[in-house]
Amino acid sequence: MTQHARNLVMDLGDRTTPIRFVLHDRDAKFTGSFDEVFRSEGAEVIRTPIRAPNANAHIERLISTLRRECLDWTLVRGRRHLDRTLRAYADHYNRNRPHRALGLAIPEPVAEDPVPTRPRDVRRREILGGLINEYHGVAA
Repeated sequence: MTQHARNLVMDLGDRTTPIRFVLHDRDAKFTGSFDEVFRSEGAEVIRTPIRAPNANAHIERLISTLRRECLDWTLVRGRRHLDRTLRAYADHYNRNRPHRALGLAIPEPVAEDPVPTRPRDVRRREILGGLINEYHGVAA
């Protein structure tokens, strides 16, 4: 697991924002050296409480949504394809998909699109080969 952590840190090394937190359970596979890899990058390592099944509820909800809306409908052909698919879905999830917890707002709001007055002023953009469709108003 320590080698996987090192590989992940190297893959994420070109990010503009650093890793702030690493959250994991108390499984024996997450050793001190695993945690030290992330601490050396300036991340805070947080271990979930003992016997607290709801501690991972948010990430479990995200993974469930990801599988149900994206991966269950996609035949992944390799790691590069999986990476590209997950990046496209994450971009959609954070920039265009409404969230109940936010009052049906989006997490990263962008400039408001003009509200189209006619149906022909609406444009559709396919994400992931048409698995997901995003609709935007045409600029006046």
